[in-house]
Amino acid sequence: MDTLSTTDLLHDALGGGQAAWRELVGRYAPLVWQIARAHRLSLADAADVSQNTWITLAEKAGTIRTPERLGAWLATTARRECLRVIGARSREVSTDQVEWIVQQDDYSPEAAVLRSDRDDLLWRAFEQLSQRCRSLLGLMAFAPELSYAQLAKAVGVANASVSTTRARCLDLLRRKLAVFGMPEGATG
Repeated sequence: MDTLSTTDLLHDALGGGQAAWRELVGRYAPLVWQIARAHRLSLADAADVSQNTWITLAEKAGTIRTPERLGAWLATTARRECLRVIGARSREVSTDQVEWIVQQDDYSPEAAVLRSDRDDLLWRAFEQLSQRCRSLLGLMAFAPELSYAQLAKAVGVANASVSTTRARCLDLLRRKLAVFGMPEGATG
């Protein structure tokens, strides 16, 4: 069957020829696989993309207007399928993130335990900060009405460095929380 053109193979496949389908898959499977892997998909996702590309061909083979361009059609279909998989993956929320995100108005026992665990990690990380960082962040959290001048005087830094010191302290706190296993954004 190697001598048959793609147009002939597609025509035979549409007529139910299993050998024609096998030949088409044999010719174009490496192309579809290469496209899936070029999108840096896992092996499982690449296999799904490949399978879905072939299913789409089986469903739409009769609508292909230029069968001699089947390779380009398969490549486009595979790329679209890759983008669909990547888009679906980016919308997924990991279970690590879900367990830490607790609504403040949720008073269930499970939510209370999650809040307690989250707060314990937050305080453990906070205690590892320098005295200056603990003082500054503590004042900003529990006395938000203080001006930068008042904060600077209380902590012993220049007025102009309150903002940069605060940013450094928060960054250090985030890094310590990450070491403890708390996902970023889970403290809210």
